[in-house]
Amino acid sequence: MATHTTPTSATSWSPDLISFDPQDVIPDALILQTSTVAGSVEGDEPAVRVPHVDDAEADFVAEGDEIPEADPVLAETTVYTGKVSQLIRISREQWNQTNAATLLSTSVERAVTNRANLAYIAQVAPTEGTTPPAGILNTDGVIEGDPIGDNLDPLADALAAIEAANGAPTHIIASPTAWSALRKLKTATDAHTMILGAGNNDAEKRVFGLPVLTSPAVPSGEIVVVDSTAILSAVGQVQVATSEHTYFASDSIALRCTWRFGQQTVRPDRIAHLSITTED
Repeated sequence: MATHTTPTSATSWSPDLISFDPQDVIPDALILQTSTVAGSVEGDEPAVRVPHVDDAEADFVAEGDEIPEADPVLAETTVYTGKVSQLIRISREQWNQTNAATLLSTSVERAVTNRANLAYIAQVAPTEGTTPPAGILNTDGVIEGDPIGDNLDPLADALAAIEAANGAPTHIIASPTAWSALRKLKTATDAHTMILGAGNNDAEKRVFGLPVLTSPAVPSGEIVVVDSTAILSAVGQVQVATSEHTYFASDSIALRCTWRFGQQTVRPDRIAHLSITTED
């Protein structure tokens, strides 16, 4: 009996394009974990327009007095997006090897996630046009905290600064080297016990009760503290497509993955950026 494979089956059995919810296939993407997803969009020109209210102040009123009218600002934030993609070429014979399609699809999705994380954190603002949007570290107004030395006081101060701006810190995003340095902080000079735990009972990735996400997208030795409500984002579907026609003359398969996303920091004073001394 002949072996049925996707390249030799009818198109309905092997669709050229499959769309996935990003939460299902790339749940570790930082934009999905640390921002407020406000909508979806396709194309570089359209944008997601998100309404929000800048609160007016309330005050005391004496009994029986007329209550003055408040005048909250009905504001709008525009979220532009960019598309991250990868295309690979593989021979039909290799594609049909056991698990090859699954492994390659996972690899492409992982590559797209890594590039998306880098863009979310550190993408340079566009000099022309609106895309790709600037990463959160390239947004004016982000709190610049004092460097962390031998204790966590600067991090505590950064959390307080976010709360002073009526924010609520939700996540700490650290580079691997910064998290390593945090784990090495001792309870006292010459002590062998770590502030965050050590030994076989390793430190849970939490500091001051906040979850810590580690990512090489964050510059080495640096930490970002965010209030997820301060970052509005738009994300599209993760689209994975295959084609046996693109490289028809070489009997090869094309595998493509694309993902459109973008973010806009609406309250940069609810994001803090710190560095920590790391050992060479």
